[in-house]
Amino acid sequence: MGVPKFYRWISERYPCLSEVVKEHQIPEFDNLYLDMNGIIHQCSHPNDEDVHFRISEEKIFADIFHYLEVLFRIIKPRKVFFMAVDGVAPRAKMNQQRGRRFRSAKEAEEKIKKALDKGEVLPTEARFDSNCITPGTDFMARLQEQLKYFVHNKLSTDKLWQNVNIYLSGHETPGEGEHKIMEFIRSENAKPDHDPNTRHCLYGLDADLVMLGLTSHEPNFSLLREEVRFGGKKSQKRITAPEETTFHLLHLSLMREYIDYEFSPLKLGSNYDLERIIDDWILMGFLVGNDFIPHLPHLHINHDALPLLYKTYISVLPSVGGYLNENGHLNLANFEKYLEKLSEFDREHFSEVFVDLKWFESKVGNKYLNEAAGRAAEKEAARKGLRKKEVEMLSLLNGDKKEAMADDEEEDDDLFETEFRQYKRTYYMTKMGVDVVSDEFLSNQAKCYVEGIQWILHYYYHGVQSWSWYYPYHYAPFLSDVRNIAGLTLTFDLGKPFMPFQQLLGVLPAASMDLLPEAYRHLMTSEMSPIIEYYPLDFKTDLNGKQQEWEAVVLIPFIDEKRLLAAMEPNNHKLTKEERDRNRHTECALYTFDPEVDFTYLSTLPKLFPNIVHCYVRKAYIPVEAWHVSLDHKSKRVDRSLLYFCGFPTLHHIKHEFYKKKNGVVVFQQSSRGENMILDILSDENGETVRSAVCFLEKVLGRSVFVNWPHLEEARIIAVSDGETRFSLDEPPGLQRIYDRPSSPPPTKVTYLSDKEQKDWVKDVQGITEYYMKRKGIMINETSVILYGQLLTGRKYVPKANGVVELEKQWSKQVLPFAYQAVVKDIKAFYSSLTSFKSLDELFPLGTTVFMVGNPYYGAMGEVQESQDIIQEGRVRVVFNVHHEPQMESLIQNQHKYCVKYSPGYFLASRLGVTSYLVSRFSGSIFIGRGSKKNPCGEQRANVGLNLKFNKKNEEVPGYTKRTEKEWLYSAAVEELLAEYLERFHEVFDLVSRNSHDDVFYEDDIWPGEDQNGAEKVSEITSWLKSHPVSSTSRASCDHQLLDAIIVEKIEEIVEKSKVKKSKVKVTVKPHLLFRPLEQQQGVVPDPDASYRLFDRVVNIRESFTVPLGLKGTVIGIKGAERQAEILYEVLFDEEFAGGVRHHAVTAFLPSLSSTSPTESEWITAPINSWPLSNLSRSQEQTTTPTGSWVGSTTHHVHRLSPHSPSAGIRLLKKNDDASFLFPSQSATTEFEDLIASLKISQGNQQTPPPPAAPQTVTNQPDSPLSPQSFAMKGTMVLKEMLKIDGTGGSSLQELVNTPPSAGQQQNRRHSSKKLAALNASLSSKVSELACVCVGHGLAPPDFSYIRNRQGLVVCQVKLSNGLMLHGPQCQSENDAKEKAAFFALQRLVIQHTMISSLIKCVYVTAGLLLPPQGYGPPLWGMPLPHPNHPSHPFYGPTGTFPGAAAPQPAPGVPIGSHNQFIPLQKRASANKKNQKPREFYNAAQTVAKNESLKCATQPPSALSQSQASKPSHTPGSASKRKHRKLAVNFEAAKVCDS
Repeated sequence: MGVPKFYRWISERYPCLSEVVKEHQIPEFDNLYLDMNGIIHQCSHPNDEDVHFRISEEKIFADIFHYLEVLFRIIKPRKVFFMAVDGVAPRAKMNQQRGRRFRSAKEAEEKIKKALDKGEVLPTEARFDSNCITPGTDFMARLQEQLKYFVHNKLSTDKLWQNVNIYLSGHETPGEGEHKIMEFIRSENAKPDHDPNTRHCLYGLDADLVMLGLTSHEPNFSLLREEVRFGGKKSQKRITAPEETTFHLLHLSLMREYIDYEFSPLKLGSNYDLERIIDDWILMGFLVGNDFIPHLPHLHINHDALPLLYKTYISVLPSVGGYLNENGHLNLANFEKYLEKLSEFDREHFSEVFVDLKWFESKVGNKYLNEAAGRAAEKEAARKGLRKKEVEMLSLLNGDKKEAMADDEEEDDDLFETEFRQYKRTYYMTKMGVDVVSDEFLSNQAKCYVEGIQWILHYYYHGVQSWSWYYPYHYAPFLSDVRNIAGLTLTFDLGKPFMPFQQLLGVLPAASMDLLPEAYRHLMTSEMSPIIEYYPLDFKTDLNGKQQEWEAVVLIPFIDEKRLLAAMEPNNHKLTKEERDRNRHTECALYTFDPEVDFTYLSTLPKLFPNIVHCYVRKAYIPVEAWHVSLDHKSKRVDRSLLYFCGFPTLHHIKHEFYKKKNGVVVFQQSSRGENMILDILSDENGETVRSAVCFLEKVLGRSVFVNWPHLEEARIIAVSDGETRFSLDEPPGLQRIYDRPSSPPPTKVTYLSDKEQKDWVKDVQGITEYYMKRKGIMINETSVILYGQLLTGRKYVPKANGVVELEKQWSKQVLPFAYQAVVKDIKAFYSSLTSFKSLDELFPLGTTVFMVGNPYYGAMGEVQESQDIIQEGRVRVVFNVHHEPQMESLIQNQHKYCVKYSPGYFLASRLGVTSYLVSRFSGSIFIGRGSKKNPCGEQRANVGLNLKFNKKNEEVPGYTKRTEKEWLYSAAVEELLAEYLERFHEVFDLVSRNSHDDVFYEDDIWPGEDQNGAEKVSEITSWLKSHPVSSTSRASCDHQLLDAIIVEKIEEIVEKSKVKKSKVKVTVKPHLLFRPLEQQQGVVPDPDASYRLFDRVVNIRESFTVPLGLKGTVIGIKGAERQAEILYEVLFDEEFAGGVRHHAVTAFLPSLSSTSPTESEWITAPINSWPLSNLSRSQEQTTTPTGSWVGSTTHHVHRLSPHSPSAGIRLLKKNDDASFLFPSQSATTEFEDLIASLKISQGNQQTPPPPAAPQTVTNQPDSPLSPQSFAMKGTMVLKEMLKIDGTGGSSLQELVNTPPSAGQQQNRRHSSKKLAALNASLSSKVSELACVCVGHGLAPPDFSYIRNRQGLVVCQVKLSNGLMLHGPQCQSENDAKEKAAFFALQRLVIQHTMISSLIKCVYVTAGLLLPPQGYGPPLWGMPLPHPNHPSHPFYGPTGTFPGAAAPQPAPGVPIGSHNQFIPLQKRASANKKNQKPREFYNAAQTVAKNESLKCATQPPSALSQSQASKPSHTPGSASKRKHRKLAVNFEAAKVCDS
C-alpha cells in the first residue's frame, strides 16, 4: 500500500529512524521477508522515461536472481527466508490497481507519441509492458518456474542457504505479498514456543510496511529498502546493481520510542499503554492515505495533516475513556468523538478560503458555480430569511435589544454555516455527480467511509475480512459529514478471491489486452461486448488537491463483478490446457535442504540455466488455513531494556530530553521543512559535565565501548583528549589489544597538544557537533573530551598454544573521533550463538577449503588432508592447486598501443578549424529555446550538445572524454562527431561563436530566414544525436579507473592461454598462514596490507557469494569511495558464471547483472567490494596474501595476485604506500654522489669535442606537459648548471660510460674525488642553493612553512614569489623537511626556467609531491586534505593517511584489518629489499616515456634528441586513470651507446 510522502515525512520528523547502511554494516537477522514485486519492477523496467529501453525476459530473470542472491547474502537470515509475490488482491485493492494500470498504459502511449513526433527512431523490438506483472499472465507463470529453479539451485549448491527454511508464495497464491508475509509472522507469533527476541527484516518499497511491521508489536523489526533520493529528475537512470546500491535500514525499535515521545503528554494519565498508542497511531496513518479508500478532502501530509491528527488525538483521548483501535477492531463511539473534534479542521480550512471564494464569486457573477447547488441554496436562504425577519420583528416589539444583538451574531454564524454547507454541497455535486445532497446521501457516505476504515484495520491485523468489499466512490466525504456512526453495525461477507483471469480482465486496460488469453480479448475491444464501457480509451484524471500527476484520481468506472463474470462465462471453454493451468490458486511452498534426497532438476531454460544434476531439496505445501490466527490473539510483550541487540538501536542508555523544533535536519539531500524531534543529551550521571580527560581515563582507554549513539557500534578506544592533553595507548604498531582487566592496565603515554593539534581538536568537535545536529537531530551540547577509537570490523580465529583457537575481535586501522557524551559504556550486548571452534582440528577438519596467505603458494586454494599426526605440533597438511599465472608485463608496458588516445581541446580545434571554446561548449550542453533572444516564446528548451562531459557531477564518457586536474581531453571519436556536426549544422556553431557569453540560444536567431523552420531544425539535430551510438553510451565518474575494451580483450587472450598450466602440491603449513572462509569471519581481511590496482590478479575467498569460491580474475576497473570498505572493483574473472555482467564495452558499472554465453566481443563482469578478494599480485618475498576472468565489481572479497613487473622504473604513490620510497635511501644517495663524482670537471684549457646539438631541440620545445623522461633530463641540466659542467669542460656521456679509465685518470682519481667531496659539501645545503637560484631568476627569497601531523612528522611547504607552491615529504625534523622541500623546488624551478643547451646526462632523480600554485591539492591517491578553516569537514584519516605519510608498519604475526572480500594472489616485494626496483603502474604517457628510455641503448644521442623532439606536446593517458595525477618518479640512469 502506498501512503504518498509518508516515508519521507516520518524519516525527517524522527531523524534517527532511518540509517544509511552498506552491506558490512547490516546487523544479524533471523528472518528475512521479501516483497518481491518491488524487485520485479526494478529489474524489468528501471527507467520508464526512456522509450528506447528494451530488455529480454532472460535478462530480467537473471537480474532478479542476482538481486535475490545479494539481498540474501547481505542479510544472511539464520532461520527463515520468505519470498512473496503479489497474488490475486482483494477487490478493494483491485480498484487502485486498475487505475494505476490504465494510467501507466496511457503515459507510455503518450511518451512514444512524443518521441515519434520529434523524429526519434524507436527499436523494432516490442517494449516491456509493466502491466504483465499481474497474477495470471504468461510472464508471471514463466517467472514462477524460474523462481522455483533458483530456490532448488541455491539450496543444492550454497551452504549459506542450507540451514534456512525457504518459503515461496508465488502469484498463484491469493493475497498481496506483504500481507502474506504478515500472515506468516502472526502465525509464528502465536506459537507457544515463539522466541520474542526473533529479529525480523522486511524488504520492500511501500511506505505502509512501517504500519505493517508495527502491527506485529515485535521489538526487533527492521525495514530494508533502497536509498531514496528526492528532488531528482525523472529521467535520471536508477541504479539496479545491488552492489552499488545504498540501503536504508529503518528501525521500528526506534519508531516505537519516537511514537512514545510524540504522545508523551498522555503519560500524565493513569492508563497510558504504549502498545495501544501504537495501534491508534497506525489508524491515524490510514486517514491521510491508503490504497483502499480515497484521502479525506484537504488532509494532505505535506500540509501538516499528521501533526494535526496527533494534536487532536492528544486533546481528545483523556476524555473518551479508551482507545480508538482495539487490536484491529474499531471502537466506533471513541472514533466518532475523535472525528467530531477533528472535523473542526474542515471549518478552519473553509474560513481560510472563504474570503477568496467570495471574491471569486463576485468576479464570476454567479453566487454558485453549480446551478443545481445554486437553486437549492436560494430556497434554503429564502426560508431562513423569512424566519429571521419574524424573529427581528418580535424582538423590536418586546424591546429586547440584547437579544437583537445576539441575533446579529447568530446571523453571521448562520451565514458562515450556510456558506460552509453550500461549499461542501458543491464538492459532492461536482465530484460525485449527485443532484441533491440529502441527509441520506451523507449518512451513506459516512457509513461507507467507516466501513473502509474497519476493513483496512482488520486487513492489517487479522487478514482479509471480505474479498468482495470495495469503496464505491472516487472521493471521500468531509470529516464534518462523518458523524452519527457510534450505532452503526458493520458486517462483511468473506466471499472468495477472484481467479487470476478474472482479475486480469478487471484491472487491465485495452492497450494491454495481449496479456489476456485470446478467448477474452474481444471483451475489451468489441463494440458488442457487454462490458465495453469498462475499458475507455480516453479518461480524465483529477489531482483533487494533490501536486504530482501520479497522485491524481483516475476517473474510470468501477467494475461490476456480476456483469464481468457473466461476460466471461461463454468464453471459458475456449481456454487452452496451458491457460487453464495458469488460471488457478495454489498454496505456499516450503523448501528445505535434505542430503538424503538426490535427483536431477530439469531447467526450463537450459541454455541460460543448466539442469541441476544433484538436487537435494525437499518440498512441502502449506495449507491456506494453516496460518490463520484467532481474532483475539495479542502479541507477547518483551522487556529488552537490559539487553542490547547489536544493530537494533534504542534511545535508552543515554539520558536526554526531547522536544519538537524546526531545525532543518538533512535526511534526504536537502533540509527538512517541518518539525524535527530533537534529542538533547543531558550531563553525565552525577549531573556534571566532564571537563578533562583525566576524569574517566581508566573507564575507556584501551577498552571496548559503544559509539555513535543511538546507532551503536563497538569501538576500541586508543586515545583520549581534552584539547590540551592527549592520553594514548603506548603499544607497538599493529597490536590491537583490549585492556579490560585491572591486573593489566593499558600502557599510556601523555602528550601536550601543539597549537596546530589544538586547532585540529576544535575542528573535530565542530564536525561531530554539526553532524549530530544536522543529520541525527541530536544536541550533544558542549564537548569537553574526545575519544579516538577504531571500529569493530569482524572476528577472526587466531591460533594459540597447544592447538587451541580463539575467535578474536578485529578492529579497523582507521582512527575516528567520537564525542564522549555520545558514548555508551557497561552495557550487555547480545551476539548470535554461531558455531564456535575451540581447537585446530575443529577449525581445519578433513576436506576443508582453505587459502594460503604465506609463501610459496600465496593465494592458492587448497583442501585440508588428514592431519591428526601433526596437528599437535601446530601444523596442518594441505593439498594446494597451483595455477600458472598469466604473464601480463608485456601488455602493461605496451598498453599505450591499445588505449584510446585523448588530446586537449585546442588540438581538436586546430584540426577542425574552430576555437577551443566551441569544442568545449559543444562537447557539453547547448540549449536552444523557442523564438528569439529579444522575443522568447515559453520556457521550452532543447539540449543539442553532445553531452560528453559533466563538470558538476564529475562525470565523463569513456572512449570520448577524459578529465584531468587542469583540462578536459577528447578522443578522435569526438573529433569525428564534431566534424559531422559542423558539416550538418554549421549555423549553430556560427551563432554560438558570436555569442559566447549566452547560456541559451534561440531558434529564430540561428535560422532567421522566413523560409527556415527553426523548430524542424532543432528536431533534426536531436534526432541525429539520438540515432548516433554516443547517445546510448553510459557515463562514468571521472574518478573511476577503467581499462579500455581492447585491453580487456587482450587480458582474456592471455588468461585463456595460461589456463592449461596447473599442478597440485602437498605441504604442511602453520595454521596462521591459512585462511578458512567462514561466515563468522566475513568482513575480516586475510591480508590487511593488500592494495588493489588495475591489472592485479585476484581470487575470491568468500563462500555463498555471487562469484564462485576460488575463482580468479583480473582487476579492470576501480570505483573510488570515501571509505575503503566501500570501494568497488570491476573484475574480469577467468570463467563465466551466473550473476556476471555481459559487457559490449566497459562503460562504468552497469545497472544490472546477468549471465549469458559471451560472444566474441563480450565478456562477463561483476561489481565486487574488496573484502572477498585476495590479491595474487605480490612477490614471493612477503608473508601476506593477494590471486585471480569474468568481470565483477567487488568490495574486499578478493585475494590479490598482481602481475606488475618488479623491474619498473616508475612508481605511483597509492593510499596505503609508504612515502619513504620517494626519497633515496643511503645506497641511493651513494649512487647519486658516485654519478656526480664520475662527471669530469673541466680544467680550464682542456680541449673537448663540441657537444651534439640534440639538447637544443629539447630545450626549444614549447612549455607542455613533461613526460617522465623529459622530467629527468631537465633535472640533469639543473645539476649541470649547479656544478658548472658545460660543453667545453666535460667529456661526453659516452666517454664517461663506455671508455675505460686511463692510467692518468686512475692516478688522479683520489685527487678528483677529494675535489668533488669539497664541492658536494659546499652544495649540501639545498636551502641556500634555492635562495641563490631564486636571486638568479629575479625572485624574492623562498618562504618556508611547516605542517606537523598527529604522529609528529613534519611536512615543509615552499612558496616562491612566482606563484609556485609545493611541499616535500614527511620527515622527523624540520631541517630534513626543509632540505627535501628545497630540493624539489630546485628541480621544479629550473624545469620552468631551463635555458641551458648542453649534453644531456641521465641521472637518478627522485621527484617530490608537486602542488599547484593555488595551494594544497589532493594527495596522489586522491584523498583531499582538510581545509584549515573549514570546521564542518574534519580530517578523519587513519594513521599514515596524511600526504606523504609513512604507512604504519604491521606487527609481526597474523595480520588483522578492516572489511575485505577478496585476497591478493601473489605477494608484492618490499620496497626496501636489496636490489629491488619499485613496482610499475603505467599509463600511456608513462609507457611511451619508458619505451623511449629503453631506445637509448641502441640510438645515438642525436637520434634520441630527434625522437624527443618529434613527440607531441601532450601524450594522452590511458583509460585506466580518470584523474590527472602528478607522479613521484624514480628513474634509473639510462645507458647511451656510441653511435
